[in-house]
Amino acid sequence: MARAATTSDPFNAVAEPRRRQILTFLAGNEHDVTEIVVAVGLDQPSVSKHLGVLRRVGLVRVRRNGRHRLYRTNAQALKPMHDWTESFERFWHHQLQSVKERAERTQAKIDRSGPSRP
Repeated sequence: MARAATTSDPFNAVAEPRRRQILTFLAGNEHDVTEIVVAVGLDQPSVSKHLGVLRRVGLVRVRRNGRHRLYRTNAQALKPMHDWTESFERFWHHQLQSVKERAERTQAKIDRSGPSRP
């Protein structure tokens, strides 16, 4: 089966780590390209290319403010990804619960053995 183009599928678009980094940065507020460049440490043409991909799949919105273009994450477009990953949350919860229980058992053993002597 052929893989969907990066520019047509949000899941493929976010497979690229730098795009996820940009989305995370934009999640808090809207920013212009210069601010994004500084935040993610890429050159301006690369950031613009990534923003273009994210815009085409609908994960980023842009608005003009004078000569500036301000970008922000489109949270509504991320909802299908959230819903899909949420189906795996029970696995993460189970694993975290196991780690917690193991840590508690280890701490209980330490507490029972009393203070160590040099």
